[in-house]
Order: sequence, then C-alpha cells, then structure tokens
Amino acid sequence: MTLTEKVAYLKGLAAGLDLDKDTKEAKIFEAMFDILEDMALTISDIDEDLSACEDLVDAIDEDLDELEEYIFDDEDFDDDCCCCDDEELYEVECPLCGEEILLDDEMLDEEIIECPGCGERLELDIDFDECDCDCDCGCCDEEE
Repeated sequence: MTLTEKVAYLKGLAAGLDLDKDTKEAKIFEAMFDILEDMALTISDIDEDLSACEDLVDAIDEDLDELEEYIFDDEDFDDDCCCCDDEELYEVECPLCGEEILLDDEMLDEEIIECPGCGERLELDIDFDECDCDCDCGCCDEEE
C-alpha cells in the first residue's frame, strides 16, 4: 500500500466516526489529514524523481564503462615502452642539454628539428636497423 493510499484509508476511518465537522477535534483531524496527503504526494513525486535520477546515473555509468574500456583497453600498457603505441615514437637525446625528445614519423621526415629544451637545431641521422628498446614487446626480435 502506498503512502497516498494509507492517508486515504485514514481519511475513510475518520469519516466513519461521524464526527461533527464543527468541533475543534474534527477540524484538527481534517487539517492533519490534508497535511499528510500533501506530504504523501510530495514524497511520491520525490520517489519518481529519484528513480529517474537512478536511471540516468546507471546510463552515465554504462557510458563511462564503455569509455574507460575504449581508453584503457590494454591493462598491460607500459608508458616507458617507445614502440608499443599505435604510432611509433622514437626517443633521442639532445647532445647539448640532454633533453629527451620524442619523435614521430612526420618529425623524422624533416631531418632537422629544434630541441624544445635549448632551441638548438639538430640534424637527424637515425639508423632504423638497430633497436635499443629495453622492453619485452618483441620489436627487437629478428624476423625469421
């Protein structure tokens, strides 16, 4: 039985008492039942709103799970590995300031880059046959 149904039941019981509506007691009962009815309707509205919010939070949670799965699909991802990313990155060190610079294929095509640390223009001369990666990703294994 809902709250509104319970209040209606109490109102019916009070009506069955055949109280004189002009008495102080009957007026108090009637005012209390009106307040109870308003409270029951308000609580019912709050329950509906809460249910809608719960549905919305569940939908957001599902979307967030999908997004997390998309972004963090590989739990074994190693930030230190320079060759396990979707795009190959190459790490070089500036001979002047020691700044480590990550290069992608586009930057390698330029042959000359500017060090972000000291601004020195560096000429790239990279031998792609050697791999100095210290990870266990298999990129250094020779093809058979």
